[in-house]
Amino acid sequence: MRGFFRWCDKWWPGLLPLAILWGVAAWHSTVPLEEDLAAHTTAALKDAVLDKIRVSASGRDVTLAAEAFSEPGRLSALGQAETVPGVRLVIDETRLVPEAKPFIWVAERDVVRVTLWGSAPLPTVKTRLFDAAKAAVAGTEVSDRMGLARGAPPRFDAAAQLLLDQIGKLKDGKAVLSDTSVSLSGMARDLGGREAIAAALKNLPEGYSVTENAIKAPPYIFQVNKDPVAGTVSISGYVPDNTVHAALVAAVTRKFFDGKVVDNLKASVGAPSGFSNAAIAALGALSRLSTGSLVIADREVKLSGDALYGVAADQIRAALATDLPQGWKANAEVSVRPAASVVDSTVCQQLFADLFRKGRIRFETGQAKIDPDSLGLLDRLVETALRCPAANIEIAGHTDSAGDDAANQALSEKRAQAVDDYLVRAGLPLERLTAVGYGSTQPIASNETDEGKAQNRRIEFVVKE
Repeated sequence: MRGFFRWCDKWWPGLLPLAILWGVAAWHSTVPLEEDLAAHTTAALKDAVLDKIRVSASGRDVTLAAEAFSEPGRLSALGQAETVPGVRLVIDETRLVPEAKPFIWVAERDVVRVTLWGSAPLPTVKTRLFDAAKAAVAGTEVSDRMGLARGAPPRFDAAAQLLLDQIGKLKDGKAVLSDTSVSLSGMARDLGGREAIAAALKNLPEGYSVTENAIKAPPYIFQVNKDPVAGTVSISGYVPDNTVHAALVAAVTRKFFDGKVVDNLKASVGAPSGFSNAAIAALGALSRLSTGSLVIADREVKLSGDALYGVAADQIRAALATDLPQGWKANAEVSVRPAASVVDSTVCQQLFADLFRKGRIRFETGQAKIDPDSLGLLDRLVETALRCPAANIEIAGHTDSAGDDAANQALSEKRAQAVDDYLVRAGLPLERLTAVGYGSTQPIASNETDEGKAQNRRIEFVVKE
C-alpha cells in the first residue's frame, strides 16, 4: 500500500496537464457545435412569422426566444426548431405579441413630415405601409413609429394603404383606423381634394365604414372687379365646369352693358352647393354699383363698392341678403357715390341717348316684367335723371310689328309704366315722369328681320322742358 502511494506521488503531476488538454479539446469541440446548432436553427426559422428572434445553444439544447403573431405560428416555429439535426431539446421562451383592443392605426401629416403610429399586424405589413407612405408623399419625410400587435381586422392592409393615398392629397391632417372605423380630418392640398378623397373612401374594403370625414378644402374663390375708368369687368377664380363658365360669362355680358369682359376663370371641382345661383345673384348686385368688387369664398359673398344713389344702396343690400341660396352668407359694404354735377336738359338727353346706345332695357318675353339683367342700366338712367332736376321725362315704350296691334299697344304702355314705377321707387318725383306706349307705330329698323325686330322692341327716354 505504501508502494502504491509512492507510485501516485510519482505520477499524478503528469495527469494534470492531460486533464487540461482534455478540457480544452472538449471546449473547442463544444463551441463549434453550439454555434452550428444555433445557426442551423436560425436558418430553419427564416420563413417563420416571428419578431425579435433570439436563438442560443447549450450543448445540444437550443433556447428559442421570439414573439409570435398567432398560436399556430408559435407552435409551428417550435416544431421547426425541434427538427433541426443535432438538436436534443428546444427550450421554449416564445410568447405571443400583445393584442390591441381596439386595433388603432394612424397616419398624420404636418408641414414637415408624415408620421405613422399605432399598430401594424405583421412586420411585412409594417414595411409595406412605410413604403406606401413614402410613395404617397414623395419628397416628404416619413417617420415610422408603428408597433406590432395582434387583433387587426380583416383586410387591414388594404384599408390602411387606401388611407395613405388620401394623406398624399392633404396639406395637413390625419387618417385614423380604429378596428373597421375610419375617420379623417385636415386640409386638402387642392380645391378638388375634398371631393377626390370622398370618392376614394367609397372603395374601402367591405366591412369598413367612414365615421367622420372632416376634410376641408382651400376656399373656392370666384371674384369680379368692375373698373369704370378702364371700362372693364374682370372675372377670375374658379367655376365648376365649362357649362357654368359659359353661363356666367354670358350673364356678365348682359348685366354689365358698358364694360369689356376680361375672363380669367378656370374650371375646378369643389364648388359649394348653390354656387351658380349665388354667383348670378351677386353679379346682379355688382352690376348696380358704379365701381366695386365681388368675392365669393365658399358660401360667403362679399360685395363692396359705391352705389349710384341712396335708394339703390339700400335695395342692393336687401336683395343680396334675400336672393342668395339657403345657407349662404352675405356681406355687403355698399356706400353711395357723391352726386355728379347738375346738367341742363340738352346734356341730359345726350346722356340718355349714350346709355341706350350701349344697352337696352329688357323684359320677360311677352310681359311687362323688367328683366333683372337690366337693373344696372336702369340705375345709370336714374342717376342721369337725378342730374337734370328741372327736366320732365317721357318714358316711351315701343314694340315690333309681330302680333295684334292692340296687344302691342297695351304691352308698350305696360312696359313704359313698369320703367316709370322703377324710377319713382328710386326717388324721382312722379310729376316729372310720363309713361307713354306707342306700340309698333314708330319702328327704327325693319320688322322683316329678327335683328330689326329686336331694335324696335325698346324703351326710350325723351327729355321735355
